[in-house]
Amino acid sequence: MKKKMADTIRFLAADMVEKAKSGHPGAALGLADVMVGLSEVINLTPHNPDFINRDRIVFSGGHATPLIYSMLYLWGYDISLDDLKNFRKLNSKTPGHPEYGHTPGIEVTTGPLGQGVANAVGFAMAKEFLSRKFPEIDHKVWCLCGDGDLEEGISYEACSIAGSLGLKDLIIIYDSNNISIEGEVDKVFKDDIKKRFEAQNFRVLEMNGHDFEDIEKTLNEAKNSDKPTLIIAKTIIARGAVGLEGSEKTHGAPLGEEVIKKSKIAAGFDPDKTFYVPDDVLIRFRCVKEKGEVLEAEWNKKARIEEIKAFFERDFSKISWPEFKEGESIATRKSNGEILNAIAKAIPSFLGGSADLAPSNNTLLKDEDDFPHGRNLHYGVREHAMGAINNAFSAYGLLPYAATFLVFSDYLRGALRIAALSSHKNYWIFTHDSIVVGEDGPTHQPVEHLTSLRSIPNLYLFRPADANENVNSWKVALNIDAPVAFALSRQGLPNITPKEVDLSKGAYILKEGENDLTIIASGSEVSLAMEVANELNARVVSVPCFDLFDEQDDEFKNSLLKGKVVAIEANRGYEWYKYADEVIGMDSFGASGKGSEVYKYFGFDKDKIIEKIKDTK
Repeated sequence: MKKKMADTIRFLAADMVEKAKSGHPGAALGLADVMVGLSEVINLTPHNPDFINRDRIVFSGGHATPLIYSMLYLWGYDISLDDLKNFRKLNSKTPGHPEYGHTPGIEVTTGPLGQGVANAVGFAMAKEFLSRKFPEIDHKVWCLCGDGDLEEGISYEACSIAGSLGLKDLIIIYDSNNISIEGEVDKVFKDDIKKRFEAQNFRVLEMNGHDFEDIEKTLNEAKNSDKPTLIIAKTIIARGAVGLEGSEKTHGAPLGEEVIKKSKIAAGFDPDKTFYVPDDVLIRFRCVKEKGEVLEAEWNKKARIEEIKAFFERDFSKISWPEFKEGESIATRKSNGEILNAIAKAIPSFLGGSADLAPSNNTLLKDEDDFPHGRNLHYGVREHAMGAINNAFSAYGLLPYAATFLVFSDYLRGALRIAALSSHKNYWIFTHDSIVVGEDGPTHQPVEHLTSLRSIPNLYLFRPADANENVNSWKVALNIDAPVAFALSRQGLPNITPKEVDLSKGAYILKEGENDLTIIASGSEVSLAMEVANELNARVVSVPCFDLFDEQDDEFKNSLLKGKVVAIEANRGYEWYKYADEVIGMDSFGASGKGSEVYKYFGFDKDKIIEKIKDTK
């Protein structure tokens, strides 16, 4: 019976790829036997995909969607055979790589290799944190990955964190088939994976990925571990594909009608039937759904459901916002630290940390223990894993933030892009946001990063001018159902903006002027713009969120911008040309020196800017 179940998975996947004329059948056929065994031990709730105590399953090799969607259908999620037939078609439930929020049962968007491994670590961290408060939350986190996932550096970063925290509920199944797109993996990847993971404090088990008895025994053993577990599953890519077993040609291309027919005949299936699921096979797989219904019903009898719901509630009206004195000079990274603490006092699911920069990022929550006992996370110098874990936290239902220097946003850009693609509600704290970083020099001075981040769709970047604008930015950010980034200053900035101002449109008139000149700026350049405008009697428009401003209608934009428009920002600033006649920004990397001197050296000086504006009138 189990072989029949596995072959059903294989041929569903093969038929999907064949009908779409594109896709990745090899991994699906190779892992089919493992998925039969996993179906016996995993606790899923297809009838209620949002049940808090369900096992989480992450397919880090997101290209294996023929396998993923086949399993979701067989397990009883809201996926039909017609959905499988529409694989990779525009607007179908079954896109080429799994997308969070698009297909029932997909826990997180995967595709860029290694991300899913780090997401799974994040899910396991979220579970560990919550189980300290609510012991009845006792699910497992399963992750399937391949050679490519373990080659990517993010997986090493994430598993290092998992081992350090001893996340015993994390189980990673490594599909070790030694095949990648270019052929045998050991051409470039000879790591001793067992030793690597043992060195990271994992329990490592090995199994024959085509022996049902060995699979069942190993999976059950993994569920009773006192450490995170890696299962090395020795498999053959495209298992059961006649003439193509073990070939790299099956990784990312259809098997072909003739191969599929021969393979079905060899397995005792009708070669002329496509998308065929025997009744007895479907009944056996649907036991996963029935078991899940019982699991939820029993859990509801013992769980503190109302307390758990209350923990996840987000009443932002309860936040007691910090207040800052007019004219006070305070770095926005510092005022942000006070804001984070104010939010944390009101929102119990708000938590976060930094990539070994908490004292500089000002991200520590006062009177809170370190994770998992408390809400202060310490990621070490692992920005990319931190980013993917931040995404997993938000997918789990928490309200997380992650922090580093703005220049190091490059290290986590892959995760940040997935956050935007998935509309994860999470926060990214990027401090030391300009050349005023100073003595550390151009390696630590961001110049292209604001422009780069603003180019990511569905990511909202705030660069507040001062402490007040920081508070008002957060009031808007908390109500945006998408990731929000903050670019914050290292240096003190004078508090010059109103205590209360609506920033929901991304920009506002800070100072009126009589001349036919508007100066637009963000962050630390707003106070500089004010100095210039006072001399030239110009209007000043503060734009803390370019992304929100860009979304407004022309009527609003035109109401702010009059006459000649000059943008000032210590950044490359290409995006400002959409609205400005002239941009005073950075045309090169920075330089090492005292921050204020570097700032002036590159032209961010009242007199130099006035001269430049007058020269170009």
